[in-house]
Amino acid sequence: MANFKALPLLLLALIAFSMLSTLVLAKGHYGPGSLQSNQCLPQCTRRCSQTQYHKPCMFFCQKCCRKCLCVPPGFYGNKQVCPCYNNWKTKEGGPKCP
Repeated sequence: MANFKALPLLLLALIAFSMLSTLVLAKGHYGPGSLQSNQCLPQCTRRCSQTQYHKPCMFFCQKCCRKCLCVPPGFYGNKQVCPCYNNWKTKEGGPKCP
């Protein structure tokens, strides 16, 4: 009987641990200052892999990554994860970072 009473508590603890580890892992890969400059090339290769404008994407992504030390997840969008990357604008006011 005592084992059945502990089961919900154990499940809750496992869920909490899973959520915490997911947050820690996500913060480690994405977010302000989460990268070192030597990690920019592989992250930008991933970020720019599905665009038809590969060369300019790589150029600006690496420039932004070196400044912000962050590249958003995915191939497009998700820039809110990296505020510096998101908020850096061109002279015309458009987004500088892909």
